[in-house]
Amino acid sequence: MLSESQFRELVSGRTRGLPASVTRGLLRAAEVPYTLAVTWRNRRYDRGRATSHAVAVPVISVGNLTLGGTGKTPMVEWLARWYRQRGVRTAIVSRGYKQGEAGVNDEALELEQKLPDVPHLQNPDRVAAARTAIEELDMQLLVLDDAFQHRRIRRDLDLVMIDATQPYGYGHVFPRGTLREPLAGLRRAQTLVLSRADMLAADQRQAIHRRLQPYAPQAAWLEVAHAPLELIGCRGQTAELQSLAGQRVAAFCGIGNPAGFRHTLEGCGCELVELREFPDHHAYERRDLEELIRWAGQQQVAAIVCTHKDLVKIGLDRLGPRPLWAVRVGLRFLAGQPLLEQQLERLLVRIPPDRPPDQPSARPDVVQ
Repeated sequence: MLSESQFRELVSGRTRGLPASVTRGLLRAAEVPYTLAVTWRNRRYDRGRATSHAVAVPVISVGNLTLGGTGKTPMVEWLARWYRQRGVRTAIVSRGYKQGEAGVNDEALELEQKLPDVPHLQNPDRVAAARTAIEELDMQLLVLDDAFQHRRIRRDLDLVMIDATQPYGYGHVFPRGTLREPLAGLRRAQTLVLSRADMLAADQRQAIHRRLQPYAPQAAWLEVAHAPLELIGCRGQTAELQSLAGQRVAAFCGIGNPAGFRHTLEGCGCELVELREFPDHHAYERRDLEELIRWAGQQQVAAIVCTHKDLVKIGLDRLGPRPLWAVRVGLRFLAGQPLLEQQLERLLVRIPPDRPPDQPSARPDVVQ
């Protein structure tokens, strides 16, 4: 089984040799039926042969066109916080990929810590989850997490995250590349968000915009960075990032884009001795923790660092003799924030008013 980084090295062409070339050929053959299936499905929605269900409140979707981490969670958090600051009852709805024993996954646990007043409903049937949020929880706006390809719920705003480190999915649809669907799918988006844009020079960011603009000429263009804010422990204790400056640290992560986490750590000014990778959404078991404790004890470092998504699943403040910290990341806009806020403000007029306490909420217009 290839790790996330090994898979990317393979499909990017950086892994050389006859076995790698043969493997890419096999993946290219598998790409064809996958692309045909995705295209057929999208065409059914485009032509009205598959139903997109409307609901009674505004819906914002945050998604991506490629596999792996593109920074959706920080954007979901930013959007939910923006509306909550304006008094809008907001819920997050997601499929709940790789839910744990508690019925929630790492993203839900992370968002629960950051947004305790924002319900997060996870259900493979996201139409049912939307109905619950509106009818039972009286929510006024929904943010769909990882939903660009989920077309069963109509949305008022589609944001697509574009990872600056691999914006085109290596030119191929999965499994030959990391595209979930062809680039032409961007025509459905109203907003394109270049994430980790600080990893590229201004002219490189402009080149990506020029290449993608023909696919979504009407879409607003945003550029954001994932800025490290502070260190956080499993009990909610915090520490300044500067405490790691110049220090040797070891790190691990179970996310879709380990390179992005490496970039974040480098931005903290620490010396990264080793970065261990686990599969995306990895469920840490007892043997994983025992191995991590053994590994941490061998490191001559000041601390072990992971992502917030990893920390909420591990629930420890030390790995053996080493303190364990997560880096809390926030969104920093480099370009386009006023454009996004204009789009969000236009949805405020569609927010349903508060109902009298003894009056049930209106059923969302969901067609069965």
